[in-house]
Amino acid sequence: MIRTPFQTQITRRTTLGSLAAGTAALALPDQTCAASDGPFRHGVASGDPCTSSVVLWTRVTTSGEVTLIGEVAEDPAFTRIAARTEIITGPDRDHTAKWLASGLEPGKTFYYRFRLDSEKSPVGRARTLPTGRIDRLGIALVSCSNYAFGYFNAYEAIAHDPAVDFVLHTGDYIYEYGHDGWGDEAGKALGRRHDPAHEIVSLSDYRRRHAQYKTDAGSQAMHSAHTFMACWDDHESANNPWTGGAQNHQPDAEGDWQARRAASVQAYFEWMPVREPEWLGQPGRTRMQFWRSYSFGDLATLTTLETRHTARAQQIDYASVIDKAGDPPAIARFRRDVLEKPGRRMISPECEGDLANSLAQSVAAGQPWRLIGNAIPIARTDVPDVVGLGILPDPEAPGTPFAGAALENARVLAAKGRAGLPFYPDTWDGYPWAREQLYDLSRKAGAPDLIFLTGDSHSFWANSVKDAEGRPAGVELGAAGVTSPGDFVDSGFSDELSRALDKAFTDHIPEVVWTDNMHQGYVRLDLRRDAAEATFIAVDTIRSRAFRPFIVNRFMIVREGSELGFA
Repeated sequence: MIRTPFQTQITRRTTLGSLAAGTAALALPDQTCAASDGPFRHGVASGDPCTSSVVLWTRVTTSGEVTLIGEVAEDPAFTRIAARTEIITGPDRDHTAKWLASGLEPGKTFYYRFRLDSEKSPVGRARTLPTGRIDRLGIALVSCSNYAFGYFNAYEAIAHDPAVDFVLHTGDYIYEYGHDGWGDEAGKALGRRHDPAHEIVSLSDYRRRHAQYKTDAGSQAMHSAHTFMACWDDHESANNPWTGGAQNHQPDAEGDWQARRAASVQAYFEWMPVREPEWLGQPGRTRMQFWRSYSFGDLATLTTLETRHTARAQQIDYASVIDKAGDPPAIARFRRDVLEKPGRRMISPECEGDLANSLAQSVAAGQPWRLIGNAIPIARTDVPDVVGLGILPDPEAPGTPFAGAALENARVLAAKGRAGLPFYPDTWDGYPWAREQLYDLSRKAGAPDLIFLTGDSHSFWANSVKDAEGRPAGVELGAAGVTSPGDFVDSGFSDELSRALDKAFTDHIPEVVWTDNMHQGYVRLDLRRDAAEATFIAVDTIRSRAFRPFIVNRFMIVREGSELGFA
């Protein structure tokens, strides 16, 4: 068993040591001004690294056009300067500043800061990707940070986790809702209501929302401590988008979808430490083609996917079939003619081509691990008959314990279970043809042993995934939300029933090894040359800045030939 720096005893619910100790281990010097004061009140960030460069980001609260000085040093006292530049920013980019600091040594930690006249930003740490032999890599997997639901304590825990080398965020970094939307009741209680108050639609709206999220102390701590890699999901633009629209976009009231999406993408690239297309050395690429490949020496390759804006077909609506849950022939026809219809894409041919090349290069280089940054769950999660199994009380029976929204949610879950339908049609479950294309691509590249690093579901997952013929395709690790609540809890079900439903999914869905929708937190993946360890880390509260991180579960990822499994 691989031991972690936090402690040597592994238990189901283990405290991660004191945050004070973690803070001391990762403390950064020269924090001469609080991020809430002065011009640098949104902090600093690094991201999108390669072996010789990394994107460095900040934002200044000022007016007009200004010139910043960016500095990178080999030491926290900035006595050994590795790079320096001038950066001009102004209203046309919302006073954000991004610098592709280049000419850096691979596999090294650097310190960076920005200056505006006599004002200095907080100091951040950045890492370049390593080359050659490396024996260990720690990646924090995180997703789904809704500002209104609570404090980003999981981010702060990541900042103070000494086993983390890089952070992978798989989407829903912001949410688009207004004061009449999801999470506002919690936001009112905590004083964290969304800004602006309405659902965000325009470029100005998206900029204000990103700015609000970057004021969270946990977010600033994580971004200054660790270099960031990301893919987006739906809420960076609007709930459940596809190439022609989105579930949460109404053209009559909110205008043209293409214009709204373009505004969301522009704000994302302004406010996030990600490379501009012209920095990639791939002529013709656009911001919308937001996928990346990162190689970590001879140990691993991480490839992220774009699953929202470049190819996705429209989601299937269960409305036409949910009332036929007791009609097996009708459900079978729906699966054959609608759900499994060929040609319903999730990722673009260009993304598929880059993924195939990335996997093939990793296999040829002899790297033991291939990771996929995947915004949405890929495991098959056909809902078991939870009413027939005696787990969910029949919502139609006299004396049902459900009422209001919980009653409707119970009815839908019961119907999905009777029909054996996938939990959600917005995930890869709603695109089985596209999923098989992806599995076939990986096999042809010699990589049927993928580790999918997944967000979106607000639940922890350890899944063993297989193709339609039952051949192993790898394993999936799913992160709970930073603040977004688990589906069963959010449905209005009791904690007891929510835990029972988690157990039902574990016991009755073949690809699910374990799941938990009760917590908020992150997953830490520790890769070694001959083994890997997934640690599911939760925080005990998101309603206060005072919190305690603890381990919910832990799995070893083991290899038998070309197959991966859990131990």
